[in-house]
Amino acid sequence: MFKMQIKRLHTFLLKDYLLSFLATFFVCLFILLMQSLWRYIDEMVGKGLDLIVMAQFFYYAALTLVPMALPLSILLSSLMSFGGLGERLELIAMKAAGISLFRIMKPYLVVIGILSIGSFYFSNVVMPDVQLKWTVLLRSIKHKSPDVSIPVGSFYTGIDNYSIYVRSKNHDSRMLYDMMIYDFTGTAGGGSSDNIRIVTADSGMLVSTADKKGFILKLHNGEMFENMKGSAVQVSKKNIPFRRETFVYRELIMDYDNNLNMVSEESVAGKQTTKNLGQLTLTIDSLQKESDSLANAYSYKYVNTLFFDRKIDSGYVKVNLDTIPLEKAKSYEAIINRRSLMQQKESFDRAINDMQVVRNELDYFGERKYSSVDKPMWKHDIERHRKFTLSFACIIFFFIGAPLGAIIRKGGFGLPVVISILLFIIYYIVDNTGFKMARNGSWPVWVGTWFSSIMLFPLGLFLTYKAAIDATFNMPTAKVLGKKISKFFKNLFSKRKKQDVIQEIKIEENNEL
Repeated sequence: MFKMQIKRLHTFLLKDYLLSFLATFFVCLFILLMQSLWRYIDEMVGKGLDLIVMAQFFYYAALTLVPMALPLSILLSSLMSFGGLGERLELIAMKAAGISLFRIMKPYLVVIGILSIGSFYFSNVVMPDVQLKWTVLLRSIKHKSPDVSIPVGSFYTGIDNYSIYVRSKNHDSRMLYDMMIYDFTGTAGGGSSDNIRIVTADSGMLVSTADKKGFILKLHNGEMFENMKGSAVQVSKKNIPFRRETFVYRELIMDYDNNLNMVSEESVAGKQTTKNLGQLTLTIDSLQKESDSLANAYSYKYVNTLFFDRKIDSGYVKVNLDTIPLEKAKSYEAIINRRSLMQQKESFDRAINDMQVVRNELDYFGERKYSSVDKPMWKHDIERHRKFTLSFACIIFFFIGAPLGAIIRKGGFGLPVVISILLFIIYYIVDNTGFKMARNGSWPVWVGTWFSSIMLFPLGLFLTYKAAIDATFNMPTAKVLGKKISKFFKNLFSKRKKQDVIQEIKIEENNEL
């Protein structure tokens, strides 16, 4: 009979938690999706994207945000569920009936275990393909209608055979100002690099043709410069005619397919986010071997075969430090000491210059090795660890949210939402800090990727212990404490002296006692 009642209790708890989890998951996903939309809004506005492309954008964007929405929704739903049980005194009734907190949490742990395993499967199997298609879609949208994405203050080369510079532009009217265009169409097909046409204009507008197979650049008040090399009027190789044309209005026809053409998946298949665990491990092993090979080569060159030059009467003598006996080294020192101070200074200056050359070469090697081998290897290793940290974060957030909800005994979308947002912001900041440290090589990769979990895991253990011993959070006491803190800082930044403020607070505390 008791087991039957426990099963009914677990069914009730699971039903309550799953409803809260589904609601919070979709709310968190929607909020993150809106934030992502504002991030990419400049890439999408004014490009004439149809509904199918927009649906694909939201679909893939939502899937890429699941790893961020899942831990947050687990934290919030756990807080709401256990806070609601405590607020309705159901948690106290279950404990009074002899049911421990860990037994109450048993069905929740089963659900969290399933979600953790599912999150690992999603990260390892589903996410690489989603990231691949998401990146392809973003790049394809970016290359559509390049007039929208022409930058200000730098040359834009998104249109073949043209390089466009714009000093300023009006986003509403799509007018471009202070333009300079380098036309390389004369050099296409193996033409001379001298056949470059330069066009300047006060303003202009880039519009698509009716068949969307090109652009028309409408220019106002400008000049065009080009030489006549290879033309019929050329007299000799030394005498090349030059043409300068001033215009009030001119149109340039540019070939460009303005339809949404998907870029090839092979161009983004090498990114670490598009690989599963096996592919990441294989890539890391190959990059590690390449890094070790380069390090050994340079170590042999600059350490094992390090030579110093000593100038004696017969000329330069190269000395290998690894093969010099101690007595012979002393004899070389004696030779140096027999030389004049001016000659010794010349020898030392030459040695310092040689070491500076070696140091510069090692710095160059280190930078090249970092950018070409080490940094990609660290990025792949970070992605490999993140497939596990997501699952572990789900467990940690449950052991933070569930006991914290049992302690504060407040359900609903009020206080739990505030606490969840604060905790998730802390987690997000710490996780990004560890990620940047690991990506730059300042920390080992495993330390950077697991840093947020290491920081929050003790908090989960502490809150679980407090909830197990029936610790409570007295809301009236918290309000009084909050008022005191607020009043302290309010008076602290006023014109009165700090000593008077502290004395006034002490008087109020004595009166209350």
